[in-house]
Amino acid sequence: MSFAQQTVLCGNSTSLGMEFMPLFPVSVELPYTAGTNNLVLEAVGRSVSTARPATDCKADIAFLIDGSYNIGQRRFNLQKNFVGKVAVMLGIGTEGPHVGVVQASEHPKIEFYLKNFTAAKEVLFAIKELGFRGGNSNTGKALKHAAQKFFSMENGARKGIPKIIVVFLDGWPSDDLEEAGIVAREFGVNVFIVSVAKPTTEELGMVQDIGFIDKAVCRNNGFFSYQMPSWFGTTKYVKPLVQKLCSHEQMLCSKTCYNSVNIGFLIDGSSSVGESNFRLMLEFISNVAKAFEISDIGSKIATVQFTYDQRTEFSFTDYTTKEKVLSAIRNIRYMSGGTATGDAISFTTRNVFGPVKDGANKNFLVILTDGQSYDDVRGPAVAAQKAGITVFSVGVAWAPLDDLKDMASEPRESHTFFTREFTGLEQMVPDVIRGICKDFLDSKQ
Repeated sequence: MSFAQQTVLCGNSTSLGMEFMPLFPVSVELPYTAGTNNLVLEAVGRSVSTARPATDCKADIAFLIDGSYNIGQRRFNLQKNFVGKVAVMLGIGTEGPHVGVVQASEHPKIEFYLKNFTAAKEVLFAIKELGFRGGNSNTGKALKHAAQKFFSMENGARKGIPKIIVVFLDGWPSDDLEEAGIVAREFGVNVFIVSVAKPTTEELGMVQDIGFIDKAVCRNNGFFSYQMPSWFGTTKYVKPLVQKLCSHEQMLCSKTCYNSVNIGFLIDGSSSVGESNFRLMLEFISNVAKAFEISDIGSKIATVQFTYDQRTEFSFTDYTTKEKVLSAIRNIRYMSGGTATGDAISFTTRNVFGPVKDGANKNFLVILTDGQSYDDVRGPAVAAQKAGITVFSVGVAWAPLDDLKDMASEPRESHTFFTREFTGLEQMVPDVIRGICKDFLDSKQ
């Protein structure tokens, strides 16, 4: 049967006989009653009626379903049936797992968010109503879109709960998955690939990248990939997939550079900086801090100002919200004085990073200076790095390049930044953030 024939006939199951399997064999006239479990289990078929929902499973899950011409209308409905069974067994509830659906086709579409439905029966009927979109299976485009847009707090994502995207693929994607996988990992999303009907030998020539699954998943360790031979007889695959999605200790990508770092800013308050340029330095560190998820269980910020002396403006444990951190940065007063950068590095390593050195977060130190230090910087910087602190040096105006490189972690070229003017600091913000994230990801490989 052609795709066009399937599309015309999909609304009339009797005309298809055994060719068409109706989604969720349940009468739509069934009322919502207190017997929710009976309705839910009936809705996904008797084959899972003895299965119990998962208990103590907390996860925010996006099901990224295949809505392309690859899968076609009939298998699209079988896919929805399978997703419904998984949703039921997860035990969706206010305190339990929350789910949403994204459809991949020519252009991605977020069908519903985590916040829209918190009861299994509601999710089932929402899935039942999903329309087949068609087009190419641009799964990479959909994965990137979902990683960036789906898990915001406004759309129902919860703090401290693992973020998961389960990607369903019928055959192969029409676009590249590698970049989308990298973006998802940066956003702390655990990507699972459920592949159905892998490409045949004859079809492999049409696949852009044969290793697309390994490059898209959270980790290429076998845990995050799941294979089903076809969309028929899938009930036996429901429970093993649910067990994976509820294995919190396996969610290796939940920790990201955005929610799992300590960033200490060491800022030059010497006389050569001046009040107005000092404000530009504070603006720079504010803009870097804004990119991170600051909380009592997330990333943390500390700031030290130095001249010949050092002053801890605030430590990692002083403020646990982004708003309070940004307010504290704005209220830092300019000291004015000499420049002893080496002493300041030693002070910060000992007093600011010392109390958190055994914590789970990765430690970063960003040094901002506009001139020559009166003391040795290399020794204290090496000691900081041996203590597990990755050092970025940011120089302005008369800061010697040799000093900046001596302070920076390896490779020094990617950890050293310089601008002639203080106004140039603004353009460095994304590069510093990107550098922190790259180091974080590299350390987790």
